[in-house]
Amino acid sequence: MDAFSSVFDIIQSADQSLFLFLNGLHCTFLDPVMFWGSKSLLWTPFFLFLFFLVIRRWGWNTIWILIFAALMITVSDQLANLFKEGIERLRPSHEPGLVNVHLVNGYTGGKYGFYSAHASTTMATALYLIQLLHKKYRFIIPVVVCWSVFMSFTRIYLGVHYPGDILMGWMMGSIIGWGFGWVCNKAIRRYPISIRNRDQRKNPA
Repeated sequence: MDAFSSVFDIIQSADQSLFLFLNGLHCTFLDPVMFWGSKSLLWTPFFLFLFFLVIRRWGWNTIWILIFAALMITVSDQLANLFKEGIERLRPSHEPGLVNVHLVNGYTGGKYGFYSAHASTTMATALYLIQLLHKKYRFIIPVVVCWSVFMSFTRIYLGVHYPGDILMGWMMGSIIGWGFGWVCNKAIRRYPISIRNRDQRKNPA
């Protein structure tokens, strides 16, 4: 037990040290970029672009994709909240033992931070879209992965998550996103939605 505690202390100390280094890479110019870049609403044009690609690739089966995407985001977000409330690891912005934490606009987030819902949900979305779009749009892989990495880094920059929170979020998000993508693919292939075919059956030439 003592050995486990010592290893945990070493990991936590390294996590805090890496956090302070990354969080310390701040400047006046980046503060608003990271603050607003962390907001989902700012990414609306990007989401609309992805939505366009999904419709172009899958047509009416986009309905399946939206249903499973909504379920995936809910699972990712709520599972992260369960971990936060169960583990109760303070965010760096709430940790009294940490000094010189850079915060932006007084934003501190909730009390607990393990693990990051932002990291989990963005990575889940990335893996989900990669499964559904990469065969037609190869560029989607670096685009959505870079988006997830940027969104996750903003949480460290803003002082509300440790790197360990982010890594755990990526791991959980990858599992969730890949799982929902696999199920969605199965649903589309087994129960495809084709309005054109239905219309043709109702009104044969």
